[in-house]
Amino acid sequence: MIASQLGQFVDQLLDTVINRTIPEGPYQGLISNLARQVHNFESNDIKVVIFGGGTGLSTVIGGNSRLEDWPQYPFIGLKQEFPNLDVVVCTTDDGGSTGLLLQDLPMIGIGDLRKVMLSMVLKKNLRAAYGLDDFMTRQLVTIIHSIFNYRFPMGSKAARYLINPILVAPGDLRRHCPESLAGLLASLGRYISPGGDGPTIEPGGHCLGNLMLTAAIFRSAGDRGRRPADGDEIARAIDLLSKAIGVTPGRLHPATTTPGQLVLRYSNGVAVRGQSKSGTTRRLLPIDHVSMESYDDPQVSEAVCNSIREADLVIFAPGSLYTSIMPILQITPIVKAIRENTKALKILGANFWVQAGETDISRRRVSRGLYVSELVEAYRHNVAGGFEGLFDVVLSANLEHITGDVLRNYALEGKSPIYLDRPRVEGLGVIPVEATVYSTERLQTAGVIHHDPQKFSLAMRALLVAHQRWNLKRGPVSAGEFTFQTHRRAPELPLCSYYREAGALLAEKHFSPKRLQKTMRKIIWENRDIRLEHLRFFRGIKIISAARWSRSKEWDNVLGYYDPEDGELKVHEQASLDPGHLRDNILTAMGESLLGRYLESRHWEELDWGARRYEIRILPALERSRSLDDEALRTYLRLARMVQDPHDPGGFGITLNNHEGFIPPGLLFGLMYAWYLNNAYGEVMEYEMSLLRWSSNKLIPSQMEEYMRKQDLIRFFRNVVFRHGDLRPAS
Repeated sequence: MIASQLGQFVDQLLDTVINRTIPEGPYQGLISNLARQVHNFESNDIKVVIFGGGTGLSTVIGGNSRLEDWPQYPFIGLKQEFPNLDVVVCTTDDGGSTGLLLQDLPMIGIGDLRKVMLSMVLKKNLRAAYGLDDFMTRQLVTIIHSIFNYRFPMGSKAARYLINPILVAPGDLRRHCPESLAGLLASLGRYISPGGDGPTIEPGGHCLGNLMLTAAIFRSAGDRGRRPADGDEIARAIDLLSKAIGVTPGRLHPATTTPGQLVLRYSNGVAVRGQSKSGTTRRLLPIDHVSMESYDDPQVSEAVCNSIREADLVIFAPGSLYTSIMPILQITPIVKAIRENTKALKILGANFWVQAGETDISRRRVSRGLYVSELVEAYRHNVAGGFEGLFDVVLSANLEHITGDVLRNYALEGKSPIYLDRPRVEGLGVIPVEATVYSTERLQTAGVIHHDPQKFSLAMRALLVAHQRWNLKRGPVSAGEFTFQTHRRAPELPLCSYYREAGALLAEKHFSPKRLQKTMRKIIWENRDIRLEHLRFFRGIKIISAARWSRSKEWDNVLGYYDPEDGELKVHEQASLDPGHLRDNILTAMGESLLGRYLESRHWEELDWGARRYEIRILPALERSRSLDDEALRTYLRLARMVQDPHDPGGFGITLNNHEGFIPPGLLFGLMYAWYLNNAYGEVMEYEMSLLRWSSNKLIPSQMEEYMRKQDLIRFFRNVVFRHGDLRPAS
């Protein structure tokens, strides 16, 4: 059977299994027979490994455990269909409570581990551990759910719930919590409370489940947070907490136990650090590729590698393409183990909807989001060796019968479906399968389309039965020509070391008002591409009142600048009224500080023939206070359109007609610095850099020259200012 026929056949089979309807046609009898096989399929001995992170992974494993009604149906999904299930979780999360922990402690991102751990709770484990009947088991699940999901208010210093976590559970249920579980959680809370034996953590802004897992990790390591826990220590901590809440020990694994972070690179060449950057900055450009950097080579437990090699079924869970799945595939031992397993059926679970900041802009056409074929192609661009040996089947939702009003409601939220372009997927050598893997009941009652854990797990059973009959393994496919270096060393990690040293440097500076120091620490954490040395070129930050603002409008009307006379960053009081505007102006001024005192003079000259000329003279290299060496400064000035005087090495200038726009090099440097980091000053710099959204083959020669200059400018900031370096093709 050719790929398209097989895909249609399996689609009908899944529809039959899930919706209990037998389609008419030549396959009616065969499909009916296979449907019975799926229901009778013995899955207890099937070895399954699933990769992912966040909500998508936890949902298909056992339901979205963050939902308030999760305790009503906690024992569903892959964990029930496949008891021999190993879960490998992404560890580069850096937002929310996890981000706060990473600021203070040398650890991996644990937020997704906590979500998945809760979804993996099994009834039989709770009953065996605590001798409970079904009713009491349900009560205990509600208690555990309350504790793991409780979030302390921002700024809270009260440790009452930390040292006695049972207090966050509903009052009428607390007495049903087994003493051994309550005692363990209380001991973990005391360990990280003031006066405890572990690192002291103020609970404000934290998820209580994250704090429990953090305490277990550092207590297992016997350390107060001075070093990252090793793989064995993290495994012991996860197993301790897993066993206590009804999760089978040894089944939940971090993808790596080495702290690290993502680097996202966009199609215009901008590269930024941090998983959360994909959602908080809107580049309006597709992500070109991702890489991971860590302070050491990523360590992967042998248990994880063995589970992958021995698996009968390998699943890539639905989830964020670049921030949940791709980080795992930047880890060489994991990719190697997947490819070494040539017997397993490997399935890629596609998302239902495009995701803002990740899959909402196609590399092929920027006016739309990604199609399923482009999800597949993303692995070719981002994984060393391409997607060869990674998956055989891609499973996507059959949205054919979704009503227009539901699609319209999603469109109003900025969400559009990830369409299955079947012929192109087949052309890539992957079998496309559509199935109703969402809850039709929830669609009818709430008008939402989410993965249904029961239907997803049943789809996996159906695909295994189809695989036994027809062998869904695809033949060898070329690894592809676009593969990149996937891991880099970053000596400033773990992240807490970076954050701690940045805080020490800021403590030496003057802030007026003092609250700006807290603002600056937040800016640095959210923009970890800022190098620590960048903090050495200014003495402080000051808000200037409108009455005292003396910045000449001759040069610009930006509300933040670096004053070389006193070495301070100065921001107009108007900018301080809005946190985003304040951040943008601080970053612009900070960028200018990297140039420091480099000018001996500058002036405009009106020319007789209706033009004007801007000229500067730079100080001798030994007299400058700056971060750029002489060669880098001269390179930058050329990129800023300044032409060196052939008779004067220190002179640069540019001649403009009266209607031609121009940004002086000092201001341009500051605006580029802010824009590169966080798309700041969007209206100004987005206009300046919008040419890079065009395909180069559509530009006329004069535009192409400007296109290349802007690309070189971005490359200068990436390689010289932020020192990301080029991610060259992997050997």
